[in-house]
Order: sequence, then structure tokens, then C-alpha cells
Amino acid sequence: MVAQPQNRSQAPARGALFIYSAPTALIPHIEWAIGNVLGAPVSLEWSAQPISPGTLRAESPWHGAVGSASKIASAMRGWHYVRFEITEEATGTNDGARFQGTPSLGIHHSIMGVHGDIYVNEDRIRGSAKRALKNGTSLEEELEQVLGALWDEELEPFRYSGDQSSIRWLKTGSS
Repeated sequence: MVAQPQNRSQAPARGALFIYSAPTALIPHIEWAIGNVLGAPVSLEWSAQPISPGTLRAESPWHGAVGSASKIASAMRGWHYVRFEITEEATGTNDGARFQGTPSLGIHHSIMGVHGDIYVNEDRIRGSAKRALKNGTSLEEELEQVLGALWDEELEPFRYSGDQSSIRWLKTGSS
């Protein structure tokens, strides 16, 4: 796909788009919405999503203006049956971002650094500590929420279900 923006001077961002499952009827709408954000027509290569019959999956790099990942996530938010993840790499002047969307959880947003790690600012850490005290939950549970652990847990089976390569599990340590 790699849609190029119409005006490259306003578009130093890039990232990756993963649509893990989408009903067939939504495919043209999804492609139109992504193309509308990126300023160029988009045609993704779709394949069947084995763990969700009747849905398709696609993935592609993208290039566009800073903030495009947010706009694409917002456009896809309205389609209840779509599972997706979109990243925007950090630049010299902007933090990166990761958006994850699922039908049951909605959208989660994380700030990403240049190496793909998630940044959590001090206000969110303080908020997690306060919620843990107020709700009687552990700080770990609250931080897992901030990090998007529930979204990762729900999306994980969809991430690998279409992978045609065999997965080899590596064991570390002594045996």
C-alpha cells in the first residue's frame, strides 16, 4: 500500500498499520478512510483471518503527515467489528504513537519512543497510584491498564493467526 502524501513537505511521519480482523463489507470503507487521511488512494492486500471466520486481515507500512496514525485510528473507531493496531514512529521533533482498537475495549493510545518502547509520563503514574489506593487494586494492575496490557492480550491471537511461517519457541537458560 504505502500511500504517499500529496505534499511531502508536510509529511515526515511513517509507521505500520495492522488490521487484524474486519468484516468483508467494511473493506472498501476502511481503505477509503485510510486513503482520505493519507491523501492518496489505498488498496491493501487482504487475506482471510482464520480465527474469526468471515473477516479479513491486512498489514502495510504507511507514510504521511505527523498525526496520521491518530486520524486513522479515529476513523476506524466507529466500526465496531474491527480489530487494529497502528503505529507512528517517533521523529526528531515528535513522539511516536501506538493505537490499538478492539470491539470490546475500544481504543488505547500509547506514546512510543524512538526504539518502540512505551513511555508513561509521571502524571499517568501518579494517577495509577491514586486509582490503586481508591479502588483497592494493585499498582501493577493500574499500570498494566496504562500500558495497554488488556489490548495486547486480546489482539495477540489475531497477530499470529495469519502468519504462514512456522513459529519456533526458543528456550533460554540451562536445561
